[in-house]
Amino acid sequence: MWLKVFFNGEIYNTMVKDEFDNLVALWRDEYGIARTIEEQKSIDKDGKPLPWYTYPAIEYLSQFDYKDKKVFEFGCGYSSAYWAERALQVVAVENDLHWWKRWQNEFEYDNLQMLLKENDESYETALDEDYDVIIIDGKRRKACAMVALQHLKSGGMIIVDDSDRVNVSADYQEAFILLKNSGLLQIDFYGCCPMNSFSKATSVFLSRNFDFPLNGKWQPANGIGNLWGKSRRERKEFYRRFMKK
Repeated sequence: MWLKVFFNGEIYNTMVKDEFDNLVALWRDEYGIARTIEEQKSIDKDGKPLPWYTYPAIEYLSQFDYKDKKVFEFGCGYSSAYWAERALQVVAVENDLHWWKRWQNEFEYDNLQMLLKENDESYETALDEDYDVIIIDGKRRKACAMVALQHLKSGGMIIVDDSDRVNVSADYQEAFILLKNSGLLQIDFYGCCPMNSFSKATSVFLSRNFDFPLNGKWQPANGIGNLWGKSRRERKEFYRRFMKK
């Protein structure tokens, strides 16, 4: 297979093996990455909303059952719809009027409340009761982390997106110090994400007694494009095409 590659402003023609062609098809057809980049929407291959987290983080989080869980988000977006389709209750706070209006018009879920808080103090104090899942994906990460620790339910989790920015941002660094010193367990998920053509990180901070129920019988669940999620016939065909030497 010949592949055109665009790199540093130049187009190169390169020959690749069928295995690479299969990998491209996996990202295009199963992850729907081409659609997300083209439409600039954080969605899956079927157009269902996804958080703008890394795919490894999304797949990890999707293993759990949130039907009786309350979720709070610092920052609104497609993640708000994702959580509303899974959780008992979702409250999200936004500081930008333009984005708040867009999400208000786009999302209609009875269990989703989106708040507009345009000044810093009201934005942070919008989190005023306890939640099972708290997402920090907006501005003022340290201040939000401080409030999140005060209102995280026993056994809950805190999610911090774009967490690799800790390498360049003092605000992120101070937020991470708070979260790590609280005794939470930090798990970092590196990889690609919807809409982007580069990688990043999403970090999940778990309580030491974290024990959310599973959606299925086993953890880990079969992820997107996973070989063991295929039928026996499909696995045999895959081995015949790509693994036989």
